[in-house]
Amino acid sequence: MKAFPGYHSEWNLGSPGGWDYQRITQLIGKAVWEEMNRVRPFDLALDFDHPTLYPIRGFLDMLETAHRVLGENDRKLIAVVAEEETLDTVTENRNLAEWLNSLEGLRGQLMAPRELELFRGEVCWKGERVSLLFVDFNTDTLLKLHRKHGLEPLLQAVRENRVINPRGTEPINVKSTFEIITGPQGSRFHEEIRSRTPWTRRFYPRSTVGPKGESITDLVEWTRKNWDVLVLKPERGYSGKGVKVGGVFTRGDEAIDLALRAGDYILQEKIPLELWAEDMPVIDIETERIELRSYQTDFRCLVGSNGLMGFLGRYGGVPTNVGSGGGVQPLAVLRGGTSPAEAVKRINETIMAMKPEELLPIVELQKKMALQHSFTYLLGPIRIALRPRLLTETHLSALNDYCSALWQDCMLLERMWRSGGLDDLIHMEDEELEIARAQPWEGGPAIIASDGLFDFISDAQNDGEPTGGLK
Repeated sequence: MKAFPGYHSEWNLGSPGGWDYQRITQLIGKAVWEEMNRVRPFDLALDFDHPTLYPIRGFLDMLETAHRVLGENDRKLIAVVAEEETLDTVTENRNLAEWLNSLEGLRGQLMAPRELELFRGEVCWKGERVSLLFVDFNTDTLLKLHRKHGLEPLLQAVRENRVINPRGTEPINVKSTFEIITGPQGSRFHEEIRSRTPWTRRFYPRSTVGPKGESITDLVEWTRKNWDVLVLKPERGYSGKGVKVGGVFTRGDEAIDLALRAGDYILQEKIPLELWAEDMPVIDIETERIELRSYQTDFRCLVGSNGLMGFLGRYGGVPTNVGSGGGVQPLAVLRGGTSPAEAVKRINETIMAMKPEELLPIVELQKKMALQHSFTYLLGPIRIALRPRLLTETHLSALNDYCSALWQDCMLLERMWRSGGLDDLIHMEDEELEIARAQPWEGGPAIIASDGLFDFISDAQNDGEPTGGLK
């Protein structure tokens, strides 16, 4: 029996974020919790300071270790490279440069890719040699920018294995790799990973094997019949762009035609919404009413070459097999003998029993702290849930094992790609593949994210297996 039911719906091996946003979320969430607890005691012991709730620490450790391994003590600069238009808006990257400046013997600098230069044949920034580069965009974006600006210094850094994430992770970053794990070769992967991977197939006119082992002679027509329990996604993408969810997007034929025209979609079994939904108290600022609303949650696990870094808690109102359209949620480790279900019930009931005049000042405190920390992303201010999401030590132990299996299976996927075993799955430009081959990953320093749709409240009496009327 698993310690918790659930699935991962996507992995990100390109340039995953969230490693510093959770730190800020924890600072604000802890202050909000303490203030609510002062107004209406919860009589619960919650730990907001567990190391895994601050993944930035593990990320910095990995970068520092990678720098030391290079053995170039005369190079002190770690470059944080981001798209030019995001330099002022993505708080996380600005913070990373500042954190790097706090490390002994190192310094960080946020920059646009075209600020890099070659000086006497070496990758530099304003004449200073660069040790490592954390590049906050994927290789397809790198290639587009190279064609526009000529980014030879960045490409040389790739060839010199100075870029994190290594570009060799990019080919296995496509969502279609889940077809390998849920297909005939699935036995090569850890059971923990196989059982948490939703059935996935590249979407085009074809025959295949269905999620229950049944034979499907026409995948397109089968999708029309079963649209309500399926999801169509672009093979490469983020923030829910282009995702069509059966039962939510009711025009199934339109979604299917869109995916066929695009030619780069995957079909995925929809993970039951109730599995990854949680009820959270909110206060409507205009009406001053406190309400209990159901939100879809997702739980990002961040793992690196040094092991588990930590987690990012998110919630949203748009079910896309990855929550989107919402915000972030504080996390806390539940101490004592209270079960997560009982603790969540007590927290919700206590907040719901508050008077608006008690809760509104706490919400204002939350907003004030968010502004103080410049807690924004590309689309604007980041929403923060009032109630923390609860974990136990049992959950943490199981998540550590899960992340270890994830890292090993991603290494297996890279070996399969490099040996030609994934050529049919990966559709990338030749120039992009050339960049990827110039910097193999091979389990070296990198940060991998897995977006988990997990249930930490139930008693794990089932594994959250997708259900629905597949025909």
